[in-house]
Amino acid sequence: MPDSHLSKTRGMEFLQRAFASEQSCLVAKLRSSDRIVHDGDRGEVNEQYFIEVLRNYLPNRYTVHKATILDSNGQVSDSIDVVVHDRQYTPTLLDSESHRYIPAEAVYAVFECKPTIDKAYLEYAGAKAESVRRLKRTSVPIPHAGGVHDAKPHFEIIAGILAIGVDWKDGFGASFEKCHAELTGPRRLNCGLAVDGHAFDTFEVGGSYTYCKSENSLVYFLFRFLNELQSLGTVPAIDWNAYASQLSK
Repeated sequence: MPDSHLSKTRGMEFLQRAFASEQSCLVAKLRSSDRIVHDGDRGEVNEQYFIEVLRNYLPNRYTVHKATILDSNGQVSDSIDVVVHDRQYTPTLLDSESHRYIPAEAVYAVFECKPTIDKAYLEYAGAKAESVRRLKRTSVPIPHAGGVHDAKPHFEIIAGILAIGVDWKDGFGASFEKCHAELTGPRRLNCGLAVDGHAFDTFEVGGSYTYCKSENSLVYFLFRFLNELQSLGTVPAIDWNAYASQLSK
């Protein structure tokens, strides 16, 4: 066998083992929180583990927090476990040590963190997504050296669910698809990850399902998510006067 082919094969095996090790470490961390008595405390610990993983993989133009989303009309979303939002152009607001408000225009994606993925938790995550997507987002023209770019149209905010496992015996099979298909409009979930070895998304054109069931489902999910973020480009330029006008009334 040529040396180049061996090198490629060994390199692939190395990557698979390395990423599988990272997945198993995350599973161990999440399962270790079982010794925490209170559900709320345990949930907050697991949220932080997921936040750390996303921060480690996302480019610096993005950041990740637990937050509430705010719009220029003063409406707010539910509390969201994991928010992926703009880091370059939009500040967070009213920050405290453990929570902050993020302008709706800055949001790329929202996730709910749950112990498992089942029908009830899918519906819960869908309701959280709806509370964000119903908010008003502004967009204004962007001046540049050669003139002015038109106001950027809004993209659909990505929504998903993150968990340790899947409750259905067939994983993301027919039972899952039936429940997931009931989440329509602003309640639609685009992706999900169970770190014990399952991932899905509907990022393909037409919204068809893409699945991964392996010891590398974590990094598969992250790479698919990164690709989808790239396709969205940059968030629209926020109209700060719309926010200021609410304070002058």
